[in-house]
Amino acid sequence: MKLTALIGRIPGSVTCVGDVEGTEITALCIDSRRVSPGALFFCTPGLLKDAHDFAPQAVQKGAAALVVQRRLELDVPQVIVEDVRTATSYIAAAFYGHPAEQMMMLGITGTKGKTTTSFMVKAILDEAGYKTGLIGTVCSMIGEETIPSRLTTPDPVETQQLLRRMADAGVQCVVMEVSAHATAMHRLAGVRFKVAAFSNFSQDHLDFFEDMDSYFAAKMKLFTPEMCEEIVYNVDDERVSAAMHALGRRALRIGIREPSDVYANDIEVGERGCSFLMTWHKEFRTSIQLRLAGIFNVYNALMAAGICICAGIGPEAIRQGLEKVRAVPGRIELLDTGTPYRVILDYAHSPDALENVLKAVRETTRGRLIALFGCGGARDHTKRPVMGEIAGELADFCILTSDNPRNEDPMDILNAIEEGIRPTGCAYVVIENRREAIRYALTNARRDDVVVLAGKGHETYQEINGVKHPFDEKIIVAELLNELKD
Repeated sequence: MKLTALIGRIPGSVTCVGDVEGTEITALCIDSRRVSPGALFFCTPGLLKDAHDFAPQAVQKGAAALVVQRRLELDVPQVIVEDVRTATSYIAAAFYGHPAEQMMMLGITGTKGKTTTSFMVKAILDEAGYKTGLIGTVCSMIGEETIPSRLTTPDPVETQQLLRRMADAGVQCVVMEVSAHATAMHRLAGVRFKVAAFSNFSQDHLDFFEDMDSYFAAKMKLFTPEMCEEIVYNVDDERVSAAMHALGRRALRIGIREPSDVYANDIEVGERGCSFLMTWHKEFRTSIQLRLAGIFNVYNALMAAGICICAGIGPEAIRQGLEKVRAVPGRIELLDTGTPYRVILDYAHSPDALENVLKAVRETTRGRLIALFGCGGARDHTKRPVMGEIAGELADFCILTSDNPRNEDPMDILNAIEEGIRPTGCAYVVIENRREAIRYALTNARRDDVVVLAGKGHETYQEINGVKHPFDEKIIVAELLNELKD
């Protein structure tokens, strides 16, 4: 494809240097180590490294042209733009034939609940007869085909390539988890969603964003007229509600406590699910038997319903789709252990998420609630004592252990968690090795206890000293139970 055909929609000032019109582009590349002959290389300024510095290596490997923010002294065509990240998104969309414009795009943002809500939306759309794609934290899906995920929202080139595959496979609707990182880094610039939803907001990712206001502002970028046509939001979240009211755009509100358009009442929460009456004001009322536990999953179901209402889906498909979702990987996932106590896997790695899962499990726990958790290294340090305090207040016994320590000393992380748990008076132990910590939990759990393994969820690795080691807690639990049985 000619380079000139790729740069027509880039916003802002665009200056071309060299034979841009005659340059043929055969691939797009954001990593200089992966450049192939004929590729267009994007010189993206990063937090730690600036890809402009690697442009000579890219040219040496055969890059046909560069996208830059400043002219480089290299004998190769260059497209000079105001922001390389934004330009990457527009160019990638053009290179793959603007696939998002050929499908109905549905986006979900929020601190928690994105993954579960996206699975619910896909189930509803499948029930309504649509071939559906999904892009998210756990995986991406093209119909029933599953593709492993590295990031919640992939980089622009990977995203557009995936959307192209979906469009070519006959996908009609795409439900996508939209992270704050993605909007802050313009990964979806130029993509417009039919519906965008905001589930909730709480502390997370302060290692990347300067403060909560910056984090919130990044999420709100999804709700500009340029990025979405219709809006669904959780009116019970005060900050989200206030921001949406200030926008002044028409929106569909979901909630339980505050007046809303789609709401639930007669809610009953059980050990293995919830039942409630869902109402869309003046339109329909239907009983839902949800197979996922916890009041927050009622919110997720309402959010999924709201998104699908805006997408034109009827009440029966919404009901049937929600009721078919039996489990979402690593989200309050009850493991089949055959033990007199329950073992639950959950991805909770932020204060609010940990609080939600422990409160949900507490409602149906007849024995002790045992919380096993840690905090990730090289991430927001302020949440560590907060999570310790939350677990100490809600659990009967805590096991502090490693999550993904990355390049940090695991004991420094655990010491910070201890600062929060000590004042609560909750009994706890510190076992840095996560496998041994799980062994301790399974050995000491008694009849009717519930063991919550928090933080890893669907992840199948543990990152220590920058190296990812295989660590799938479903497999670990099964192995340990076999060992204990022997």
